[in-house]
Amino acid sequence: MKLNTVEIMKLLPHRFPFLLVDRIESFVPDEGIVGVKNVTINEPFFQGHFPDHPIMPGVLILEAMAQVGGVYAILNKGVEEGKVPYFVGIDKARFRKPVLPGDVLEIELKLLKVRKGIFIFQGKATVEGKLVAEAELMATFTDK
Repeated sequence: MKLNTVEIMKLLPHRFPFLLVDRIESFVPDEGIVGVKNVTINEPFFQGHFPDHPIMPGVLILEAMAQVGGVYAILNKGVEEGKVPYFVGIDKARFRKPVLPGDVLEIELKLLKVRKGIFIFQGKATVEGKLVAEAELMATFTDK
């Protein structure tokens, strides 16, 4: 299953400049998902991080991972309609290489488990096959 940006916006409440997933490349129920973020120099965060040496903030890489996880949970039918995703935890986050304008960030999440409505994922982000970040992410869904 592949989704474009318009289809992703039907699932997630995020919008520009905070929608950090451009497309979903694959989704396997009860296993995992792969999403893509095209990083461009036009990203608003590059104005201040850093003007002379633009790099994507690590926290936004984690947010992109979380958004891909939100798409996974919704597609996997683990979420009631009308609920919104909330980040509830990050463990074992590591940043290996900077993400620069022009990079294509590929985000792969594997579902570890769902416990008491909390989805737990192992995530990794790569650029051209090289690991740039990894983390264990936890998210839940609640009413608006």
